[in-house]
Amino acid sequence: MKKYIIVMVIILLQSITSISQTLSGKVVELQGNDTIPLAGATIMQINTQNGVISGIDGSFKITLLPNMTKNLIVSFVSYENDTIEVNQVNYLTVVLSQIKNLGEVEVKARKKGSAISRFDTRSIVNINENELQKAACCNLSESFENSATVDVSYSDAVTGAKQIQMLGLAGDYTQLLTENIPNMRGLAAPWGLGYIPGSWMSSIQVSKGTSSVINGYESMAGQINIEYKKSDKGEKFFLNLYGNHKGKIEGNVNTRFQLSKKWSTAILFHVEDMSVKHDLNGDSFLDQPLVNQINIFNRWKYVGKQFRMQFGIKYLTENRQGGQTFFNHDKESNPQNGYGIEVKTNRYEGFLKAGYIFEHRTQTSFGFQNQIIIHDQTSFFGLNNYNANQFSYYGNLMFQSWFVNSQNQFTTGISLNYDKFDENLNDSVFNRTEEVFGGFFQYTYSNNKNLNVIFGLRLDNNNLYGLLFTPRIHAKYNINENNIVRLSAGKGYRTANVIAENTSLLATSKKLVVSNDLNIESSWNYGVSYTAYISFGAKELSVTGDFFRTQFENQIIVDRESDPTTVYFYNLDGRSFSNSFQIESSYELLKNFELTLAFRYNDVKTTISDKLVQKPLVNKFKGLLAASYLTRFKKWQFDLNIQAIGNQRLPYTKYNPKEYQLQNYSPEYLLLNAQITRYLNKFELYIGGENLGNYRQTNPIIAADDPFGKYFDSSIIWGPITGIKIYAGVRFKIDK
Repeated sequence: MKKYIIVMVIILLQSITSISQTLSGKVVELQGNDTIPLAGATIMQINTQNGVISGIDGSFKITLLPNMTKNLIVSFVSYENDTIEVNQVNYLTVVLSQIKNLGEVEVKARKKGSAISRFDTRSIVNINENELQKAACCNLSESFENSATVDVSYSDAVTGAKQIQMLGLAGDYTQLLTENIPNMRGLAAPWGLGYIPGSWMSSIQVSKGTSSVINGYESMAGQINIEYKKSDKGEKFFLNLYGNHKGKIEGNVNTRFQLSKKWSTAILFHVEDMSVKHDLNGDSFLDQPLVNQINIFNRWKYVGKQFRMQFGIKYLTENRQGGQTFFNHDKESNPQNGYGIEVKTNRYEGFLKAGYIFEHRTQTSFGFQNQIIIHDQTSFFGLNNYNANQFSYYGNLMFQSWFVNSQNQFTTGISLNYDKFDENLNDSVFNRTEEVFGGFFQYTYSNNKNLNVIFGLRLDNNNLYGLLFTPRIHAKYNINENNIVRLSAGKGYRTANVIAENTSLLATSKKLVVSNDLNIESSWNYGVSYTAYISFGAKELSVTGDFFRTQFENQIIVDRESDPTTVYFYNLDGRSFSNSFQIESSYELLKNFELTLAFRYNDVKTTISDKLVQKPLVNKFKGLLAASYLTRFKKWQFDLNIQAIGNQRLPYTKYNPKEYQLQNYSPEYLLLNAQITRYLNKFELYIGGENLGNYRQTNPIIAADDPFGKYFDSSIIWGPITGIKIYAGVRFKIDK
């Protein structure tokens, strides 16, 4: 009987010690006879990832993990760490002492240009300025040379518009954000990649699959977020001058001012000019359009004790002209004057972001995002006249906090998206007013050891399509510190802007027929990702493999194959899906010599004219080799990029006369890019080349000799059309 009693006592004692203990307290420093609270001190349970940060008044609250040591370590920059035995106390005051003699330690390391954080629940690739400056990066479209995830290509052979692809799907299915606000939607879709200068960007975050419900329901294949340079940090003055042998020149000037401890402002300015005509293949059409662009951005920031605010305005004006080399743009496009294209754009953006941080409750805040966009476009494509304007408002009110403890965090709020489109294509009118009002709730759980889960729900009322329900989930599990598995699943929707998103088809002789009953596009996306970190001595090899599937419930089909003279737009009647597999590895082979290898395979099929076929103009595979070497003392940098592009199914052209017919598939080809950078104190000199192998799609325009005939088509682009490009430039920075 005594044995049983002893066993029961032991079990009882173990159960008592396994109960979680919640501890409150305050972190302070001693100044004279007074104590001063320390905000931002780190309180960690020893040998765990369980920790919190002290609030503005130095207070903290931590729930200790059971069956682990109850000792805490409290740390703060330039203060001596303090290790404390908690025992069974419920409140604790920690007094830290400043380090009187802090020796100077200099740690030098080369920051990776792009990497996946070990700590993010979602698999997000962060591309920083180091990576962006490995190429000329004149604008966003040229920022993904070293990315195996994002493909960038011309949408046609005459307008110069570029488009991206992720997971084998057009860029329309990837949500583009600027500082976490949806942007470049609607009329900006075909041109938006050229509206964000490379010198304005501080970083880019790329994630595959459905993203957070906080930003809306439109991320179906992925999400790209652009962070602009800020007004309160970074270089005080930045100048970038660029030119290439094709005749394009551009200038960028960024400057910021710290007006007071709380107020700062920045002005970002960009101008570019391309006014030299080129026709290397002799088809009488310009290889690239003539473009003039002025882009200016003024932003402000206020940082108070609890209230924060940012606002700014942007203005862009652009004129692009293309078509036949002899076309006179002072006259209209016709058989006597030649085939011409002109797109004039004026775009205005204004944003306001405000936030309030609670003083007595850590990790708790209100946020309010606002954005207004006015986009006005007048254009003609041969005999097609297309004039359109857009007014959009986006508002997002958010509240973020936690319940029980910091392991359980949530963000909830309401949002409003208003779009008004007025589009006129020849004698047809396409007007739409869309109002989307919704609410969302996102819950984040972390056990502070190896499991993170984000679960989100949205419910939106769309005045055109009714109630839309959007569930999404992301999870990350650390098998150990060197092996991580991520899972994601969720739904996405988007309203297609069929004319604006397919302006490349206006540069053809085809008639566009749009069904009257187009519905909203919807899909499910599922993904799994595995990352392994393998140590070789003091260096680490990272390998990431992932698979994503996007399955459409409805999709707007662009059918250009049923009729040789017509393009039809209608709702999906059948199956449509995308499977994408990718593996990528990076390693510092030698000191300051980074190497990245990647391979991606796409299987994308859709139902066109009652047949499940491979989607046209999607490459089957892409291989990437990127190498970067920085010499000792950071004097020279050498960057090399080689891409292997797989074949693509081409749209059916067997209706055409034999001389205007294409093969069923495009050939495979290689692209080679390189850049050399010389660092000279505040100056950086760079010279480089794109498509150094001079590979070109030799005849990108069908029936270029008869542009007003019924077979003319400049929209079937599967490869480079401009050939080799040599460029040079200079950067100048003043940091302080």
